[in-house]
Amino acid sequence: MQFPSNVKKLLDTKQINYTMTTYSNDTATANHYRDHHLRDSNAARSILLEDERGKLLVVVPANCLLDLQRLCQLTSRNLHAVDAKEVENYISSKNLDGIPAIPNISGLETVIDERLTKAQEPILLDAGKSPHLLEIDNEALDQLMAHKASSLDIAIPIAQIEQGLMSTDNDVADIKQSVSKFTALRIKQRLEDTLEMPPLPETAQRIIKLRVDPDADISDLSSIVETDPSLAAQVVSWASSPYYSAPGKIRSIHDAIVRVLGFDMVLNLALGIALSRTLDIPPRGPHGSQTYWRTAVYMAATMEGLVTAIDRPHRPGFGLAYLSGLLHNFGYLIIADVFPPYFDRLCKSWDANPHVDDSVVEKQQIGVSRQQLSSWLMDLWNMPQEVVTALRHQDNPDYDGEHAIYANLLYISHRILCLRGLADGPKQPLSPEMLARVHLTQTDLDETLDNIIESALELETIANELSH
Repeated sequence: MQFPSNVKKLLDTKQINYTMTTYSNDTATANHYRDHHLRDSNAARSILLEDERGKLLVVVPANCLLDLQRLCQLTSRNLHAVDAKEVENYISSKNLDGIPAIPNISGLETVIDERLTKAQEPILLDAGKSPHLLEIDNEALDQLMAHKASSLDIAIPIAQIEQGLMSTDNDVADIKQSVSKFTALRIKQRLEDTLEMPPLPETAQRIIKLRVDPDADISDLSSIVETDPSLAAQVVSWASSPYYSAPGKIRSIHDAIVRVLGFDMVLNLALGIALSRTLDIPPRGPHGSQTYWRTAVYMAATMEGLVTAIDRPHRPGFGLAYLSGLLHNFGYLIIADVFPPYFDRLCKSWDANPHVDDSVVEKQQIGVSRQQLSSWLMDLWNMPQEVVTALRHQDNPDYDGEHAIYANLLYISHRILCLRGLADGPKQPLSPEMLARVHLTQTDLDETLDNIIESALELETIANELSH
């Protein structure tokens, strides 16, 4: 991919001394893992924000989180990330291939983080979607910042936030402190009273009891699901989807179990749907109900495909892996329920930091992540430890403790979906060591993802029905 001509023209016009480098010899790989390469290179990245006063280009180190709240306070503005479609339109109108991390590009007012302006060593700037980086010194940066750019302390190193995310030693303390800080509730003795979370739904309670009953059969499961007409309709609809290519019409839960999905699948599917209906999902927007269920369905289907690809001697429990995928984002619902006054602020910060996992933003903003919240609640509800572990460690590629394969598969599923734009999050490579740990190959991942993409229409239909 060629170096963007508009960027070169700006640099030449201002007589900026620079060196052009590439961060990968493999253009396809560079584009896939751009966020990863920028962070590893300690390069600067751009974020396009706006409010009623217009657009603002923000440039921060790629290994840092943009503190959007602090930026808004320092600039006395109500900024939020520009919609992705509008960004593409803007890029096209300026004949660019991305938004370069270059102050004053296309006349945009710019704020750049002080870590860059105070750097003693030459700095690297992202040049857009191409795999090129610009290396400039402090004097050249000053030239670029002339007139319409300012320097502010607006970024937080990601690494120091991630350290607190990986450890489980203080989960309960973190949750208590976060809730006490962000609500007017008096701290009570019991954490479940403090959070005022709803009890485990009756249907879910009955399904969990059924799970541990060695004598449970199809009729037991059918009778439980059929007592909840809405849940029964969703399970039948799922089984009737072209995704499973079931012969004939599915008329009952019994049909869904015997002819299509199987006992274990229906049990975990019903449990996942019942739990997700416990809390209200924000109905609209980029973080709304449709997005929630779309990602849940894709994650469950990807987990299904990956487990199937693992040789039988090493294969984890199919149903628990599927359930983990369906519930992987349950912590998002808890955050929306527990922190309503701050939810809008979180949404803006998520949108402004697409290069990091959402949990990093949450830890910085409210002191606790969705993974901590969801695993705590699942444990409180006596859910299987495989699911508790999977939800807690799904963002930790190095986790190798008990039930690690479920957490590792969630991590892998999310990353490969991000690569194809089917889930939100940074595009990061998967190490051969991690794939070997779960007995998968790159070919397994590619084939699983190809099957998911081929079934996208059917999966979207399932997600739309669940979101309603």
